Amino acid sequence: MYSNIHELTPVSEKDCFYIVDRKKTKFTYPLHHHSDCELTFCENVAGARRIVGDSSEVVGHYDLVLITAPDLEHVWEQHECVSGDIREITIQFSSDLFFKSLIGKNQFETIRKMCDKAGKGIAFPMKAIMKVYPLLDNLSSKKGFQAVLQFLNLLHELSLFSDEARALSSDSFARQEEYSDSRRIEKVRLYVNSNYKREIRCDKMAEIVGMSPCSFSRFFKLRAGKTFQEYVIDIRLGYAARALVDSTKSIMEICADCGFKNIANFNRIFKKYKLCTPKVFRENYRKKQQII
Repeated sequence: MYSNIHELTPVSEKDCFYIVDRKKTKFTYPLHHHSDCELTFCENVAGARRIVGDSSEVVGHYDLVLITAPDLEHVWEQHECVSGDIREITIQFSSDLFFKSLIGKNQFETIRKMCDKAGKGIAFPMKAIMKVYPLLDNLSSKKGFQAVLQFLNLLHELSLFSDEARALSSDSFARQEEYSDSRRIEKVRLYVNSNYKREIRCDKMAEIVGMSPCSFSRFFKLRAGKTFQEYVIDIRLGYAARALVDSTKSIMEICADCGFKNIANFNRIFKKYKLCTPKVFRENYRKKQQII
């Protein structure tokens, strides 16, 4: 079994948050994870690659990501970025700051929903970045209570864009459970997560939730934003990617364990969604995990 670097963050029990605002010429920190929440802003990074869980994307000039799940692997790497003037602002804070009594208050509802969604890592749209840039730009110069107020304001402003922020890692890779206020969608989620190793037919799922196949297909696409089969594939790929990272099982075993028909089908679907084969995905992760 392989494990990436577990970072011991500088957030102390007496601090609300810890911030580092730095200029650098390149990304050198390896793939890592930690138990604290993290908001990361990068500027002048066009061509850099961001990895969060089983998501791998080449980013533009600006990038802003919030991760609240404990131990979700992430890294920004140089890739094709040629800028020698990278700015990186990292804000780390303990989940205890919000996830206890304070986050349950009505006034924190939008922040609570944003933090829940960020369990898989979320990337904010450009208009959100431009909105909060003034708050990020000088937060490190603030002290004491004023710094805390500005930090809370920053989170509040970002939470107003939560619906537009893109989830990055898959649920199953990030070990996150996304609950729905729809009884039928929740029944689907529970069924798929319990049966992803087996064949799952759309008509059978429709029968379970008491709908016709056509009505269920339309309903699910409307509520989930993807087809039922796309959802099943996402779940299976998340479990497969996690097994590739955390286990020494063969790719053939992982293919069978995660409900794919055969190795050719597994390789084709994995490459379509992850842009590389399972073998390359595993090798790339291990290379990053071994950098110290």
